Amino acid sequence: MIEPRLASHMLVSGLIRQAAAHGGFAAVLRKGDRIAGAVLLLRREKGQNPALFERFPSFDGAGEWSEVTIEDIEKEEKISEFLDRRAARDPDIWILELDVPSAERFTDILASMN
Repeated sequence: MIEPRLASHMLVSGLIRQAAAHGGFAAVLRKGDRIAGAVLLLRREKGQNPALFERFPSFDGAGEWSEVTIEDIEKEEKISEFLDRRAARDPDIWILELDVPSAERFTDILASMN
């Protein structure tokens, strides 16, 4: 049986609110499909240390966040190129940037959205 899942726009809204509640900032870089668009997160810690995360289905039906590995992630142009390629392949994707005070708070944000 397929488990119902949270609409993408609601997930994005919740992530934005959780980022603010944890002392961070969030910005929607690209809006995707309101209901079923995939969500890609660009995480920064105080503007530094960028990392990309995507939510994938798990065996128990809930989503699970996984880090996306990109060669030379520290280089901003590589991140932009990757995001542009993903958006070109998937016009329904949401891209959200979260700037958080620490990796621990980011982990708390993701845990609260499962």
